[in-house]
Amino acid sequence: METQAWARWNTSSEPWTVGIEEEVMLLAADGAPAWRSEDVLRALPERLAGHTRGETHGLALELATDPHPTVAAAASQLRHLRAGLAATVRRLGLSAAVAGTHPLVRAEEVEVSPGARYQYLHATMRELARREPTFALHVHVAVPDGDLAVRALDGLRAHIPVLLALSANSPFARGADSGMASARTPVFQAFPRTGIPRAFGDYASYVEAVDVLLRCGAIPEPTFIWWDVRLQPRLGTLEVRVMDAQTRIRDTAALAALVQCLVRLEALDGFAEPSLRAAPGALDENRFLAARDGIAAMLLDPARDRCVPASGRLATLVDACRPHAHALGCRRELALLAHLAGDPGATRQRAIASEPAGLPGLLDNLEGDFSPPRPRLAAAA
Repeated sequence: METQAWARWNTSSEPWTVGIEEEVMLLAADGAPAWRSEDVLRALPERLAGHTRGETHGLALELATDPHPTVAAAASQLRHLRAGLAATVRRLGLSAAVAGTHPLVRAEEVEVSPGARYQYLHATMRELARREPTFALHVHVAVPDGDLAVRALDGLRAHIPVLLALSANSPFARGADSGMASARTPVFQAFPRTGIPRAFGDYASYVEAVDVLLRCGAIPEPTFIWWDVRLQPRLGTLEVRVMDAQTRIRDTAALAALVQCLVRLEALDGFAEPSLRAAPGALDENRFLAARDGIAAMLLDPARDRCVPASGRLATLVDACRPHAHALGCRRELALLAHLAGDPGATRQRAIASEPAGLPGLLDNLEGDFSPPRPRLAAAA
């Protein structure tokens, strides 16, 4: 069968280059949600406008880096994008912050963005589009061809729970502790076409799975699929989407390094355990446990009929990724995973919110961490 136009794999990108997309929340002076994304987009200077997009909800924007050969370069650009956005919103009397959820927003307050894509979402998904807003971290890694990308995707399915556990950064929702490390995960799960995709085996099977939705009119184009990991043929990338947005850039860099290494590892070596590849029920359960307990989760091990610590799984993955980190120039960023595992976002948020200032104090802290003063950035600006 002739390849559909949307599915023609872009081979122009250098293999294994990495790009980062980060969803950001806009805050009013008191930390309340600011539904002013359109105002901010209109006020952006030209150098930022090409890297900033609207999102479904009016308090959210997405910052997107260019593709880079190293995670360090991508993280450096993200720092500059954050600094530029912070300066822009400050002129509008606003601020910006990053976490998996805004701790206080309720669905009844939500305003859907006026853009055509988001109004289409509202029309087709009704009030699901007005769920509490969530904020994710997306990492793109360029892969040479579609079949190699599917090989990487099929293997990455087994690692989705570890990536989620490590990145969990949204314990609060609707003004209360959700009891979850990542409240973002079940909230976003209200959308269709989410979660861990099935294994596909080859690129033709992936294309057919997506194309049937297009042919039948279920979705207007492939980016209306929101799986935890998906392919972007027009970019020539595999995109990992399961992770909560990270408050600190260094944590974003650590996760991006792990994703970049895992994509190369699975594409070239096929590392994932066969027992996890063949156990979708166990993967789904592990995904829930990771969202609930974060890096402290105990994950199902079907091959041994027991549970194992997510932190132990992470250590195994890091060991397997070290040769790839050497090849990709991200050994330093991969080493930062130890700091993130020892000081995870959800735990940190709960500690800050337990202080007398409570959730307003947490929002102040998130705002302060968005773009802390850096002499180099100030000079560049």
